[in-house]
Amino acid sequence: MPSTDNPTSPLFYHGTRADLKPGDLIAAGNNSNYGARKPASWVYLTGTLDAAIWGAELAAGDGRERIYIVEPTGEIVDDPNLTDRKFPGNPTLSYRSRQPLRVTGEVTEWQGHPPERLREMKDHIERLKAQGIEAID
Repeated sequence: MPSTDNPTSPLFYHGTRADLKPGDLIAAGNNSNYGARKPASWVYLTGTLDAAIWGAELAAGDGRERIYIVEPTGEIVDDPNLTDRKFPGNPTLSYRSRQPLRVTGEVTEWQGHPPERLREMKDHIERLKAQGIEAID
């Protein structure tokens, strides 16, 4: 995994199926991977590889699952979809921003979740969708 210019700055990740390269920007305004797939007014990032793996595994589309190392270009705030609803105190280090994220590298070797765990998560998301429950934007 590539290092950052500043060894004391935290690493942030973004899981997706988009094919990007260093220097590309990941910006709000793209269709969400979840719910009604409306254009998202936020872009999401995490400080944990596990949360990024979930992002890659659950992302819509047929592209290869990818995890990018990103740096925020503006202010980041806690992601209320996880921190306020599921994990008080933000142990998943999940954040969002209205400003783009700059791709600085890619994590090329990572282990996905076991197939049965991934199926459980996808089934859970489908149950929420059937109930009309959408993620906060």
